[in-house]
Amino acid sequence: MAYAFLKRLGIEDVNHGGFGGKWLGRGEKLDVVTPINGKRIASVRQCTAKDYEKIAAAAQEAFEYWREVPAPKRGEVVRQLGLELREHKEDLGRLVTLEMGKILPEGVGEVQEMIDICDFAVGLSRQLYGLTMPSERERHFMMEQWYPLGVVGIISAFNFPVAVWSWNAALAAVCGDAMIWKPASKAPLTAIAVTKIAERVLKRNGVPTALMSLVVGRGGDIGDVMLEDNRLKLVSMTGSTRVGHHVAQVVAARFGRTILELGGNNAIIVTPSANMELAIRAILFGAVGTAGQRCTTTRRIIAHKSVKDELVKALVKAYKQVPIGNPLRKGTLMGPLVDTDAVELMFAAIKRIQGEGGKVVYGGKKLRGKEYPGGCYVTPCIVETPKQLPLVCDETFAPILYVMSYRTLDEAIELHNGVPQGLSSAIFTDDVKEAHRFLSVTGSDCGIANVNIGTSGAEIGGAFGGEKETGGGRESGSDAWKAYMRRQTNTVNWSTDLPLAQGIEFG
Repeated sequence: MAYAFLKRLGIEDVNHGGFGGKWLGRGEKLDVVTPINGKRIASVRQCTAKDYEKIAAAAQEAFEYWREVPAPKRGEVVRQLGLELREHKEDLGRLVTLEMGKILPEGVGEVQEMIDICDFAVGLSRQLYGLTMPSERERHFMMEQWYPLGVVGIISAFNFPVAVWSWNAALAAVCGDAMIWKPASKAPLTAIAVTKIAERVLKRNGVPTALMSLVVGRGGDIGDVMLEDNRLKLVSMTGSTRVGHHVAQVVAARFGRTILELGGNNAIIVTPSANMELAIRAILFGAVGTAGQRCTTTRRIIAHKSVKDELVKALVKAYKQVPIGNPLRKGTLMGPLVDTDAVELMFAAIKRIQGEGGKVVYGGKKLRGKEYPGGCYVTPCIVETPKQLPLVCDETFAPILYVMSYRTLDEAIELHNGVPQGLSSAIFTDDVKEAHRFLSVTGSDCGIANVNIGTSGAEIGGAFGGEKETGGGRESGSDAWKAYMRRQTNTVNWSTDLPLAQGIEFG
């Protein structure tokens, strides 16, 4: 291996892709390639169905132990996990960048997000509150309790190869659950590195290490087995809407729970009163950050007709100044797409939008030469559209920004909400009435709605997720913890009578 830091993370030339108290993996070898230059980083032995069965059985056994550990003590273990992640923050962030191509500050920032959610979960471990309710019956007491749910399946995507796991895992752990993580096949090395970190922490605390299990394998071999497994009381899946449909149907058929974080088609409305400098900076990061491969990427700009031309001109100027290249190099703001398939999808979308009437005003080119090895580098693209064309209603996971205009705020909100997805949204305005209208019940229909900040960069303190074809799930902050627990309503009769509810007389 050419990268010395990999050894510090426990990554070998060939790695086992399964963990359930011990490392397993007897399936096909998966070569992991970096989009930075198209070269192999390392390989992973994927899991078979037999491997999965061993891992799932071990995770169930770990849950049966962990559910009886007091929640604050579970929080202490998660606190130590956060400390261990701090020790490996730079190396793990570098691996995120190497494996999926986001720039190094974003890779390190993703690990910081893991640390932050561990800190959040530690506090949460003492705040898993139930309620007390007044009973209509004399000398009766009512309350609710929250109990651990079981084993949780976590299916993560390539674009946030570690943060999404932590949103689920830290909360699930303090809630008393065990978990099985299936990472994306495009980014399994980060998952192996994180699992080895978790293994050390759990072992130090005398906790069954299968509590945080791992299974690397193809969807057809392992994914469907997970979805159909009754031991997995909850499946949290991040990915495409197409795959989300399948996950929802299979898990619901066995009465399991799902948290679905699916496609986004996020828009920013730019009004006449907007602070243009703020808007341009937010749009640039939202549209170009992670090379347009975030579920919260800014994909649509709905600008008032009086400011649209000025905005487009400023955006083209800003796009021309974006340094594109090796994401490990200081000063780079946009790295490669994750693979050449993603590049081809981007250019197929550009060709189609031009056929529908869109006009490319900047970018949309493949970058070639010694500075851009591997075939995954492109220039980010700005497309002006006369209206919300059919392709604009689809999510293309690439740095393509569609710009259209509006006349009235009602029209802008109609355009904004006129797509199947409903994840993140924003408006730039200095008009308090416009801001509150956007945040009202008749405004944005997304799970996240912002004023004078962009669509990307959600904080862990708020529940993360969206509506419509985004799936309706919530992860991370607020009361998202409730999805990882089961609720029980209790009634205690401390009288010597047996009155019935609703005043019913019987017998």
